[in-house]
Amino acid sequence: MKNDFIAASTLQFEYYKSLGDKTFDQLTEEELLLQPNESSNSIAVIVNHMNGNMLSRWTDFLTTDGEKEWRNRDSEFEDVIQSEKVLLEKWNEGWACVFDALQSINEENFEQLIYIRNQGHSITEAVLRQLGHYSYHVGEIVFLGKMIKGEQWQSLSIPKGKSASYNSEKFNKEKRKEHFTKEFLNNPFDKKP
Repeated sequence: MKNDFIAASTLQFEYYKSLGDKTFDQLTEEELLLQPNESSNSIAVIVNHMNGNMLSRWTDFLTTDGEKEWRNRDSEFEDVIQSEKVLLEKWNEGWACVFDALQSINEENFEQLIYIRNQGHSITEAVLRQLGHYSYHVGEIVFLGKMIKGEQWQSLSIPKGKSASYNSEKFNKEKRKEHFTKEFLNNPFDKKP
């Protein structure tokens, strides 16, 4: 059960990372840095915030509070990323920290209580908290990408009008046990050659 939870959670995190990756692939550097209006964040700002959160929450997460003293959350929402290269470095650095920490969870430490801002969390609670947080922000990234690209956007899910054919294909296969993200990590809806 514990190993299944960590394995399934890791696949979910990989899925959300892949949605971000596939969004970045469709956008220019200028589009990644675009701030839609005064009260909105650019994709670059969202990535900067996620990086700060990921490094704070997952660095030494079994032994130190998830809100590190060195974190400056407010600065994460400043326009500091000025290139696609830096955006991708921060994106990948944050996710590497998440995946390294997940790999460190085992039978011996699974029941350990961890803290975020002095609030105790089970491993399950902490993982679910961050899974929800990251999916929220990846959803923002994808939504911004769709708004920016308009008709040029290439769907990362079942495209409009394709649900029936998608379901037909699925139900024509035998019942089996597999995590849905395995299919979506290799996007079957990618229109690129």
